[in-house]
Amino acid sequence: MNSTAVKTYLLNLQQRIVERFEQLDGKPFLRDEWSREGSKGGGISCILEQGNVIERGGVAFSHVRGDNMPASATAHRPELAGCSWEAMGMSLVMHPRNPYAPTSHANVRLFMAHKADGETAFWFGGGTDLTPYYGFEEDVVHFHRTCKNALTPFGAELHPKFKKWCDEYFFLKHRNEARGTGGIFFDDLSEPDFSTCFAITQSVGDHYLDAYLPILEKRKDTPYGERERDFQLYRRGRYVEFNLVVDRGTIFGLQSNGRTESILLSMPPLVKWRYDWHPEPGTPEAELYEKFLVVKDWI
Repeated sequence: MNSTAVKTYLLNLQQRIVERFEQLDGKPFLRDEWSREGSKGGGISCILEQGNVIERGGVAFSHVRGDNMPASATAHRPELAGCSWEAMGMSLVMHPRNPYAPTSHANVRLFMAHKADGETAFWFGGGTDLTPYYGFEEDVVHFHRTCKNALTPFGAELHPKFKKWCDEYFFLKHRNEARGTGGIFFDDLSEPDFSTCFAITQSVGDHYLDAYLPILEKRKDTPYGERERDFQLYRRGRYVEFNLVVDRGTIFGLQSNGRTESILLSMPPLVKWRYDWHPEPGTPEAELYEKFLVVKDWI
């Protein structure tokens, strides 16, 4: 079990992604190194605000430790309650300025629980998903095809399994509504062995730029007006709701006394809510709900 190799990979992945978005946007990320009190680890938060293409984007690495597993991590593993733990991961969210360019999210991570008998339980997790405001079928197909390519070398059964997991996870039950058009998501990955799980996680991380950047480059300069901008801000509200109400990573970070600024790095800069609003039939806004926020096989 080589957690040092995982940490090296995550830091390298963060750097590659930040450099590529800096090239695209033309504005540098702020790099903020931080540490937890009591030698409990730390991380590097890279943030871009008010960029030329990215209105707000964050790419965060963290490696943190604790003495007692938080409730969000032991809900499915009661036998690990009270164990010391260690978590490392790279997570990102990109909120483009242009409403025709979708928001994207990705993360890859390793969690380890150290038992009293000296044994260490581990599991990998991660994934990537797409959240458009105005739907383009070719974009969604490209994203899902790239996700499939990331998993195909490890067995034909992984992509349908991880796609279904993503569709079910990135869903707002209180709205009865999908957050976006999905992608892939996995958690609790510990079989068949550490090296295979790490290889799968690496492939998911390495395919993120191929999945998202061509879409962003295609849509970032599309002309738009106040109507499209208004709808984008309204739909961003769903993103906030999911992250604060549903997302296990956010809840775990807050329960484990994590660094709030880094945990909430994913929040969009501007958001709107309206009471009981519905799009008019036949509009592009209605099309998003009818054709894109639905579970389907995009490939």
